[in-house]
Amino acid sequence: MANITLKDICKTYSNGVSAVDHFNLEIKDKEFIIFVGPSGCGKSTTLRMIAGLEDITAGELMIDGDLMNDVPARDRDVAMVFQSYALYPHMTIYDNIAFGLRRKKLSKAEMDAKVQEAARILDLESQLKKKPKELSGGQKQRVAMGAAIVREPKVFLMDEPLSNLDAKLRVQMRVEIAQLHKRLGATIIYVTHDQTEAMTLGTRIVVMKDGVIQQVDTPDHLYAKPRNLFVAGFIGSPQMNFLHMTVKEEAGDIYLEAGELKLRLPENKKECLKGYVDNQIIMGIRPGDIKTLDDSEERLEQWAADVKVQVYELLGAEALLYFEYAGNRIIASVSAKTEAREGGGIRLAFDMDKAYLFDRDTELAIL
Repeated sequence: MANITLKDICKTYSNGVSAVDHFNLEIKDKEFIIFVGPSGCGKSTTLRMIAGLEDITAGELMIDGDLMNDVPARDRDVAMVFQSYALYPHMTIYDNIAFGLRRKKLSKAEMDAKVQEAARILDLESQLKKKPKELSGGQKQRVAMGAAIVREPKVFLMDEPLSNLDAKLRVQMRVEIAQLHKRLGATIIYVTHDQTEAMTLGTRIVVMKDGVIQQVDTPDHLYAKPRNLFVAGFIGSPQMNFLHMTVKEEAGDIYLEAGELKLRLPENKKECLKGYVDNQIIMGIRPGDIKTLDDSEERLEQWAADVKVQVYELLGAEALLYFEYAGNRIIASVSAKTEAREGGGIRLAFDMDKAYLFDRDTELAIL
């Protein structure tokens, strides 16, 4: 497989629009790297530059130490799986998978062995004589992956391959892609706008916004230690709540205030806000860290507030409660056993041990 280096990669179109700006990344052999971000963030453009389908305006792309900037796509030894299945409707599944091998001038026996092995890996052995119209969406996507696998490329590039599938199939295909990565030991670069896909598949995740890398990290570090406000809000579902708070100091303690809400910071967090006293910051807290009070959570009483539920959503084992407090729209994720309903009141506690703090101006994490 391959090591890939992207050094100060930029993509600027003729109209002056910058799609990717100074993209720097080292991808190790056999890594599963995810490019994630909202539509228009530059993730697919970056993938297409690696594939050779887009010209690189500036910077260097290296695969195994070889400069790739001017190497044609067909000579880069990469295989790409697109959002659309890109299958030939008049060909059998066998011929679709084998199509990319024909230019390699393999013997019939060699070609057949590779196709059969790919079909075995992807559970397509019984489908090889069929035409694409006879297959389900998930099976078609597996065929597209099979066509990539048989080429045995240095790098697999996948551009939102699951976005055309329904929710149940997406879950199934996520599992299959993860298992495929383990079996092949391949270097995979995968583009998605779905942060759930990113969190469940990647060994490392590249979060992008407006063509710029916001953070590169493992899934657990991205969730626990977001570098800035954008990453914190993008990773996690439901997304993190953000409250505009004023920092106050009383008798050596640091408090965050918004309207009637007054939350004392734990000892391990108050030192970092000494320089923000009497100024505003943004506090982030995940919906699951806004909790109902019970005997096992007595420590949370100091951070409790009475709120009025505006919207109640039942999601099986949990319920989402939507409410407003001091001008901030907030979501709490609580047990489905709660008796809270729309229009009713409930006492909830903000677990400040789990709170995130961000500079209002730079939007960078303070902690």
